[in-house]
Amino acid sequence: MYTEITSKLTGQKLEEWKCFITASDLKADLLIEKTVILWDGDKIAATGSRYNNILKLIAVDPSYRGEDLTSTVISELRRDAFCDGYRSLFLYTKPQNESIFTSLFFHTIAKTRDLVLLEDRKDGIKTFIDPLPLANISGKIASVVMNCNPFTLGHQYLIELAARECDYLYVFVLSEDKSEFSAKDRMEMVKLGTSHLSNVSVVPTGPYLISSATFPTYFLKDRDNVTDVQCRLDIEVFTEYFVPKFGITHRYVGSEPLSAMTNAYNEALKQNLPSKGIELIEIDRKKIGNDPISASHVRKLVKDNKTNELASWLPDTTINYLKEKGYLN
Repeated sequence: MYTEITSKLTGQKLEEWKCFITASDLKADLLIEKTVILWDGDKIAATGSRYNNILKLIAVDPSYRGEDLTSTVISELRRDAFCDGYRSLFLYTKPQNESIFTSLFFHTIAKTRDLVLLEDRKDGIKTFIDPLPLANISGKIASVVMNCNPFTLGHQYLIELAARECDYLYVFVLSEDKSEFSAKDRMEMVKLGTSHLSNVSVVPTGPYLISSATFPTYFLKDRDNVTDVQCRLDIEVFTEYFVPKFGITHRYVGSEPLSAMTNAYNEALKQNLPSKGIELIEIDRKKIGNDPISASHVRKLVKDNKTNELASWLPDTTINYLKEKGYLN
């Protein structure tokens, strides 16, 4: 048996790998950077893949189970990730496989009936959350979770409304760098655009809310069920860790007429948060004329350097920041 580590599967090997993954009741997701394959001659005995610091598509041929091949695959993926600079890893599995990975020094973060999310750092999420600033205040403690790519008048409207209605508001800004504007830039734009609100804190989410680490799709064959499964896992992380840390009693969202995924997420929040003791408040999206404010439309205006038009869509703080950073002339 020999080990192959590759950044690109092609041709016959790719087809064999896809067949192996499908036969293992997984979805052949090609959003991967590296793949480890254990070959027994010309036969795949086991495999596993990595996308950034997320391990996925780990499968062993049933005839080789009991030979500790899962451990071999995980060790190779860990070594490769470490060489690429990653110091912590996330992994998803089905609930029936949880014990396999906890025996390999992964620690469960959250689980639903369909998914288990694990991390190879013990108490990694608590280590991230515990130092986050906490307001010494009680009462109606609300939250919003936003990407702000970039921070628009729509985002500001929702935050200002929520801040008026509650005693304190935490604005959680997504930390993942998969947007046109970096996490650092988005955090700064939100801080600038909310600096006039004394009862608001702007807080990063780390990799723990609405990120590649909380929205997996790779092993779900029922594509219509994907969004619901992803949302429930993300909600579980939010209610198990963020809610008790910050004393959150309410969560605000903007209505979503443009994105099917975000609308489905809002619906999942409506269905799941009340049973966790959290009231969801949905606010109609702010409009310019008849058009809801859209970050994607704003990004096009920024790309086209239409500064005059942006004044109707962005607060002055965002426009000034984009100019300062060279996004606008």
